[in-house]
Amino acid sequence: MNTNDPGEIAHLIAELREEHRDLDEAIMRLSDDPSVDQLRLRRMKKRKLKLKDWIAYLESRLIPDLDA
Repeated sequence: MNTNDPGEIAHLIAELREEHRDLDEAIMRLSDDPSVDQLRLRRMKKRKLKLKDWIAYLESRLIPDLDA
């Protein structure tokens, strides 16, 4: 993503938050199952953390740079 359009960034953040929320729910459901594939669960958790980092990065791009 090479855009500086705040509207497009905000839209992407909303999509990423929804994916993050969906992953969180799936992880919670799978964590209750004792026969769950631990590798799959670990990958989902890693993806969730990457989404969180990407969301934080995009949110920081929405904050205007102010010269002191």
